[in-house]
Amino acid sequence: MSEPSPSERPLPHAALSAHAHNRLGLRRTDQGWLDERMSDPATRVLVLAGNRLRPVDGAVEWVSPDRAPEGTLVLLGDRDGVVHLAVIVAPEDAPGAPEEWVPLRSVLPLLAEGASDQAPLLMHAIGLAEWHHATRFCPRCGGALVSGAAGHELRCTACGRAQYPRTDPAVIMAITHGEGDDEAILLGRNAAWPVGRWSTLAGFCEPGETLEDAVRREVDEEVGVRVGEVDYFGSQPWPMPASLMLGFTGRALTTEIDVDGAEIEEARWWTRAEFEAAVRSGELAVPRGVSISSSLIQSWFGRPLDGPGWG
Repeated sequence: MSEPSPSERPLPHAALSAHAHNRLGLRRTDQGWLDERMSDPATRVLVLAGNRLRPVDGAVEWVSPDRAPEGTLVLLGDRDGVVHLAVIVAPEDAPGAPEEWVPLRSVLPLLAEGASDQAPLLMHAIGLAEWHHATRFCPRCGGALVSGAAGHELRCTACGRAQYPRTDPAVIMAITHGEGDDEAILLGRNAAWPVGRWSTLAGFCEPGETLEDAVRREVDEEVGVRVGEVDYFGSQPWPMPASLMLGFTGRALTTEIDVDGAEIEEARWWTRAEFEAAVRSGELAVPRGVSISSSLIQSWFGRPLDGPGWG
């Protein structure tokens, strides 16, 4: 079978959600079934030190239940007939040296290089670990919380109120203007980024706001550009700490740029010719790999950003 053409290849961000697992939600409160799975040597367990994991020999390590330490049990689900769970332990109780445990961002290259089938499981596990890490006390009364529903619920021991994992919607957008060879994309850079690093604009959706209006507001606030038509592009889980990135494309009504000076230090329009020349010269560095920002830029540019001459 011939290789797919560049236009037929899946966009980079799809690697993080292309192999969804069965989350077995109805089994989360079945303690007998969970005990059986933790007695089954075929079950795979991901050990997390707080919200960090440990790659071993260039791969994320899954162990049998008898090798997993005691901790907070999280049911992830079924993948190809194999049940996957996670165990969250306090960092000080984690096996090995502290420097062996790394954040999820450190293993993203592994997911782009052939381990993408693990990505939904890892995103699920880290998302819940981040939530457990950040949610220590009941927001209503300040009481202590205990884990339930196989890690998917935290219940207050004082008032009985249950807390559930939260996901914050964030918009990320490729804004363009012009047509044909003159079409340009709007990219910005944060002052904290390395020199030459640029990306698409992004921001969080606010209460009572549609996603489309969040796109328009964020672009206006950050760079002073008004946006009209907004279309949905795709989404990507980003549990660092608790976001769902919702990608959009949008068409600018104005082109004059007035950066806010707070989040965005600089912004500008790039035609495809300007973009390619700047990337090849090293003047411009944009997200690569599995991020949805990379997919948005690649979709606009028209071909992968990792071919010969890039980087």
